[in-house]
Parts: sequence; C-alpha cells; structure tokens
Amino acid sequence: MIYDVIGDIHGNADKLKSLLAKLGYTLTTQPKTGTTYFAPPAGHRAMFIGDLIDRGTQEVETLNIVFAMIDAGVADAVMGNHEYNALAYATLDESAADGSYLREHNTTHYRQHQQFLEEVPFGSAAHRYWLSRLYELPLWLETDHACFVHACWHQDKMQVLQPLLTKDNCLTPEALQRTGQKDSAEYDALERVLKGVEMPLPDGLTFTDKDGAVRSRVRVQWWLDVLNGRHIVDIARAPSSDLLQLPADAIAKEIDFTLQTDKPVFIGHYWLTGKPAPLSKQVVCTDYSAAGSGYLTAYQLDTNNPLPLSADNFVQYIHDNTNNNVSY
Repeated sequence: MIYDVIGDIHGNADKLKSLLAKLGYTLTTQPKTGTTYFAPPAGHRAMFIGDLIDRGTQEVETLNIVFAMIDAGVADAVMGNHEYNALAYATLDESAADGSYLREHNTTHYRQHQQFLEEVPFGSAAHRYWLSRLYELPLWLETDHACFVHACWHQDKMQVLQPLLTKDNCLTPEALQRTGQKDSAEYDALERVLKGVEMPLPDGLTFTDKDGAVRSRVRVQWWLDVLNGRHIVDIARAPSSDLLQLPADAIAKEIDFTLQTDKPVFIGHYWLTGKPAPLSKQVVCTDYSAAGSGYLTAYQLDTNNPLPLSADNFVQYIHDNTNNNVSY
C-alpha cells in the first residue's frame, strides 16, 4: 500500500483538490448514497496529518472533502492543534466559576480562529456538527509500518493521555477538560503531542510571534540527534523573525525527549519552506506552509519499503503565487 501523507491544509480546499488530482485521486459518487468523495488510485490511501482548519477561506469545503474520504473508508486523519483549539474555544471550563472557556476568547485566539468562525458561526447547528466530527480525529495513529502524529511522537506523554482517550485515541469531553487545565500533566502531554517539544527561554527572555503572542518558550527540532548544550538559535524551530529576538549565545538545557520507535514518523505543524526533504533518517514533515504562500505537500510512503526515507517521495501542488496560474 501507498500512504499519501498530506500536510496541513488550513482551509485551502482548492490546493487540496489540486494536490489530490496530482496524486491520481478522482471525484467519485457512491451509488447507494449519492455522496461524492475523492477516490484514491488502486493501492493508495490518504493520511491527513492535522490542521485541516483556520487561516484559509475554504474551511467547510476542506472539511467536507476530508470527512467524505474518511466516511468512504479511503482516508485517515489525525488531530492537529487547530482542531483541538476549536474544541477548547467552544467548551466551557467546568473548573471555572466565571463562565470562561477552556481556550480564552481573547483577540489573539479569535484572530487565529476567525476564518473558521466566519464560515461556521459560534453556537450554530453547523458549529455543533463540525465540533462533533473533530472529536472523531485521533491524537495519533500507529500502523505496522509508520507512526502519524501532528507535531511530536512522544510515547511517554502518550501514556499520560491514553487513560483519558477512547480505544482509538480520540478525545472525550472529560479528556478535553483535563488537558485544558494549564500546569497539569495532561495539559503538558497534550501540548507535546500536538505542538511539539518546547523549552523555556533562560533569564526571562521572550519574543513576539507572527500572531502577536508574547512567548517565553520556544519550539525545538526534536528530531535532531543532540539538543542539550547547543545554542538555542541552532536547534529552535521558529521563523527567523523570532530567532533574531533571541541572544545568539543562549544555550539549551534540560530538554527531556527521546524518540522511542524504530518506525518512520510523519508530522506536520512546522511551516517548512524550500525543497522538501526528510528531517532526519526517521522523521518526515509534510507541512510546507500551504496556509500561506507555500505549497500543499504529500509524502508517498510505500509500506513494502518504508525505509530509507527519500526526498524523491514528496509530491507538491505548485501554484504561481503572483497571478494564481497553476504549474506543476
């Protein structure tokens, strides 16, 4: 089987349809139900790596495409941090007496979620429906040949979460409440799986990210062989505009992470640019900034030959950003 592992779509349905066409998927109608979905070529199956929503202007169309494929049994998907955030943004915090939500309704969070809420008004029937579908997305998937997660494959943190999840590793309302409590072990585990490995910045340092949020922690490239003792700017996974705010000589300390699988690991989340290539001999990211001017990207994993990972297995939908003409 070939897994077509598709990166973060972020509400860009046109890019998704074009990538699926390039991969050989065809729009098909189910005779019994009359519903349509993108059917894969023989021997292929799609795997969506999370962050289906937010930022783009085709939110519902994107969700319809992905869930139609899931319902037809030709695709799988894992949850991204934006799907998790959508659930938390819509859910009251049961531990709070002031009617607040698990994800605060502040300016930054609204701006991140604005495109989705403009298409799916808060509290509407459509909103309730799509939230129920997002609950169906597992936090991670593991097959005989590979591991799939949005940001970081960390088995110790997964073991913290598993008692709260369904047998398919999906969130429950209780799990959402528990993982939504900051400074808890469950919150930390969820953050690790859906947002990656972060380290606190030393000496009270902060930087302001692209969304205007002030950060006291920075994501690191957990797939590197050595993390501790290196300069933070050399191992951080952040835009250059963020890194320029940090001292070049600051040293990384006490990062607790070890990759505990021999299988290839597939992730999204990291807004990569340039020519696609594996991040390491074991890790592939398929997020090449389709939410912005980048290209929606897939990696074709042959389960008969999962390793070695190869740059030749990437497929991108390339579009002309200047005049919206399409090229391949």
